[in-house]
Amino acid sequence: MSEVSQSSAQAVPTNPDSLEVAPGTSHERLEGWVPQLAKEDDIRQALEKAFDYRGDITITRKDGSRLEGYVFDRRTGGSLSDSFVRVIPSNARERLSIPYSDIAALKFSDRDPAAGKSFEAWVRKYWEKRAAGEKNIQITPDALE
Repeated sequence: MSEVSQSSAQAVPTNPDSLEVAPGTSHERLEGWVPQLAKEDDIRQALEKAFDYRGDITITRKDGSRLEGYVFDRRTGGSLSDSFVRVIPSNARERLSIPYSDIAALKFSDRDPAAGKSFEAWVRKYWEKRAAGEKNIQITPDALE
């Protein structure tokens, strides 16, 4: 084995747990947030956060109409009129596309339905139940409202 391959082999961690740990994502607390949409970049950044948000967003259009729903996709183009946010309205199953240029305001819902429901939180609850003597502990999803 050459010196180069020996030194690179020594740099590889031997602990398998260290290989499976990746840095996590820090999540902002966006519940109830009403972003300022003064500039084009403000609109783009707010809609990126809306896409990552797990709750509903209320979109106020420039014509004054409002739409509350879940942002499931966005398509960014060169201009605001070429960029679209795709929403499933809270009161329907249709999918709507709204140009960024039509958006006057955004409001994030006051509640993120997935907040506190990370895998780490589930593991903590599991060990608490096990320590309390519970048997047949299973992974079960929380009820949807």
